[in-house]
Amino acid sequence: MKKFYLLAVLFFLGFAVTTYAQDGVPADEVIKMAKEEYNLGRLKFKKGTTFYMEFTNISKKPVIVENVMVGCGCTVAEKPSAPIMPGKVGKIKVGYDATAAVGSTFKKDVTIKVKGAQPKTVYFTGEII
Repeated sequence: MKKFYLLAVLFFLGFAVTTYAQDGVPADEVIKMAKEEYNLGRLKFKKGTTFYMEFTNISKKPVIVENVMVGCGCTVAEKPSAPIMPGKVGKIKVGYDATAAVGSTFKKDVTIKVKGAQPKTVYFTGEII
């Protein structure tokens, strides 16, 4: 009886791990980013900036951006509220506060989670003056 329970638990864990690993298709098969890395250039200390990361829906179905995650507290991002239709452009609004040390360079990440696809990470860089 113990063997049966052990096998059942191992089977369940194996199924759960396999299911978790299969998180949809690669994002590059669903969306095409306008840029993989955005260079914001030179930003004045404590003078934040806002810009848009654009992507095109290259699939045959509407794309829903489920979540946009940022790599630090100095960055905020807003996902599109409506689905992006096939062939149309979607925009993700990104804000950066530029409070890093004067003279420093930065490279920050924004991860986009599209429904049914693996997450896509895009970067932005710059220098604080």
